[in-house]
This record gives sequence, C-alpha cells and structure tokens, in this order.
Amino acid sequence: MVAAMRWDPGHQSRDLIDRRGARAPRSGGGGGAPVGLLLSLALRTKYGWILLVLAGAYYLFFTVEEAPRDPAMSGGERAAVAAPDELLARFVGFVLDDLQDTWTGIFRREGWTYERAKLVLFTGATASACGLGEAAMGPFYCPGDRQVYIDLGFYKELRGRLGAPGDFAQAYVIGHEIGHHVQELLAASGVTPRRGRERGAEGDAVRVELQADCFAGIWAHAAAQRGILEVGDVEEALAAAAAIGDDALQRAGSGRVRPESFSHGTSAQRARWLRTGLERGEVAACDTFAARSL
Repeated sequence: MVAAMRWDPGHQSRDLIDRRGARAPRSGGGGGAPVGLLLSLALRTKYGWILLVLAGAYYLFFTVEEAPRDPAMSGGERAAVAAPDELLARFVGFVLDDLQDTWTGIFRREGWTYERAKLVLFTGATASACGLGEAAMGPFYCPGDRQVYIDLGFYKELRGRLGAPGDFAQAYVIGHEIGHHVQELLAASGVTPRRGRERGAEGDAVRVELQADCFAGIWAHAAAQRGILEVGDVEEALAAAAAIGDDALQRAGSGRVRPESFSHGTSAQRARWLRTGLERGEVAACDTFAARSL
C-alpha cells in the first residue's frame, strides 16, 4: 500500500510559475539580443523597414515561450490541464513552500539569509537562464535564475518505469532540487566554496548530488517532526533515491555500469545520504566533500 503525506489540497504557492501548455522556444532562447540588434540597425539604415520585418519574424519564431500563467487561474483558463495534474501541481506548490519555510528557519538559526527560489512547471520544453530545458532532462535547478524546473510527466515515469510510486517519492525530488538552491546560496554567501562538476565515482559532481540528497533528508527530518509524514513515506523516498542511482539507470539503459561516468552516485549512496539527512537533521552532517567514503 502506498503511503500518503498529510498536506492541504487547497494550498496555493506564490513561488510556483505555471508554464504548462505554453509555446516552447524553437531555439536555445536568448532572443532579446538579436531582436534588439536588428531594431537598432533599422533606425540607422536606408532600408530599415526590411530589418524591422526581420525583427518581427525573429520574435515570432525564435523567442521564448508565452508569459507564465498565474497558478490561481480560473477553471476555464485551465481547461487544457487535466484535474489530476492540477492536484499534483498544488501538491508540488505545497511541498515547495514547506521546504522553503523549513530552510528559512534553518538559515535564520545559523545566522544566514535564505532567499526563496521559484519553481517552474512546464510541458515538453521551456527556456531557462541555463539554456533550453527539456522534459527528457528530468527536473533540474538552474543557478543562473535560481529556479527549479519540472515537467510533471517526470512523476509518471518515476511511478511507472522507475518503480518508485508515492507522493513522498515525488516530494523527495523537489527536496533534492531545492537542496541545490541551498548549495547555491551557501556558496554565493561564502559559507562554502563553489564546487566543480567533474564526473566519476569520487568526483565533485557526485558529491554535489549526494549532498543535495542529504539536504532533502534534512527537510524530511523536519517534516517528520511536524507530523506531515505517514508510515511508509520514508521508504517511498528511499526507493525513489535508489531508482535514480547512476548504476541503476545505466544497468537499465545499456546493461553496463560505468563508474567513470557517474554524475549522481549509486543507488546505495543516494539512499544512504538521504537517510543521513533524515536521521541527523543537520547541515554539518551533509558534508559529502569531507567524507572519505561515499
């Protein structure tokens, strides 16, 4: 039986940006600079009208998607979004706010300043400060705009192909991405150094990802203390962490495990560091860079 978290289905998050159903960019984004250049030249040249036409065409076909929709839209405006997905979107917003409220309190106790991230829901593809974000990439955090990006279709894959059902498994994914936001804030404020992204079983990329898992566990620790979790929720999150380990994904994909290409850690490592954060509930316990054994 799949456990169910205690949450408010009527919750509305101010930090949720809904781009589901919006037109995706046809290029890597960044259309503003070429358009501006064409307009500038149009004002200085004899045949400026031609450049104005080109600027209009570029804007129409290559700029980023339509403006994000307010998550509090009416039912008519959300006709294209299925009811189950709408409920899932509200769940994502609830978890996002609970995560950020938790981290705000942790930062305050440590004498640091927490700045809230935004979470963008999208369908298929969307523009970000880190380039074009696509559903095939899975959920990701972009430090360039300090936003988390999620196509809700990922959760269907997590539940189906990856065999990790349950709402707390879904919550863990958001906790992991907000964990990257925490890393960005700590590095930007000089509390911790910025880390590289070298791949490999012992590389910094793996240590960064395992620390984000541990930070997700810190939130789970706080959530458990507030009575949000039900029996079985922790097991759901551990199963999700194991399902997206490098070794598990490589074995399912090509049948061959290549440690030299690891970027997130093995199933056992991801579950271990998530549990470490859950049991200890302290930022200091998540120093994967000082750990001799991951």
